[in-house]
Amino acid sequence: MTQTQEPSPPGLEPGDADESELAASPHHAVADAEIAADIDQTAAQIVSALSEQGRTVAIAESLTGGMVSASLVAIAGASAVLRGAVVAYATELKKDILGVDPALLSAKGPVDPDVAAQMAGGVRELLKADYGLATTGVAGPGPADGAPAGRVFVAVAGPLVKASQPATDLDFYRTVGHEQVTARVLRLDLPGDRAAIRLGSAARVLELLVEVNS
Repeated sequence: MTQTQEPSPPGLEPGDADESELAASPHHAVADAEIAADIDQTAAQIVSALSEQGRTVAIAESLTGGMVSASLVAIAGASAVLRGAVVAYATELKKDILGVDPALLSAKGPVDPDVAAQMAGGVRELLKADYGLATTGVAGPGPADGAPAGRVFVAVAGPLVKASQPATDLDFYRTVGHEQVTARVLRLDLPGDRAAIRLGSAARVLELLVEVNS
């Protein structure tokens, strides 16, 4: 049976064109399974640590589409730490819901370190959490807005985030939100297909939360 493709709706995450992709090789399947297992382990570590500390987290997701929040919800006891999540997949929702500067979005597009930082700060304030997490990037299969597939920015914002090391091109800090808290932002250049890029993004933002909360 022949299938037709519908045009991609405007305002979706860059690189999210409705294109067919090659099936993942067995090697990729094994690698994805290992990353998924790492995500489960990190999520359990986060729920345990934040529960003991009486801290909470809120999540703003774009290319990961709910994957990060789902990983926490899968852990028993998540209700004590997860305030909620916003899947701001369309670009305008980053502005309308999360409070990302519209001039920044117009000038830089959604795949930008300051956008990630403002998403993290915005969801933290919106959902009244101690930490805000954010993911934004190009999942592929192709490049978008000058960014290659696999270019991702992840961020964690909160009063406990400190600029504890010199900034680099891949790891840096921003001040965000009405409370002027610090956001730590990582630039990732992830290999693989859409599934691998989305998994890698989810894994890294959770790992970043563990790092800043330790």
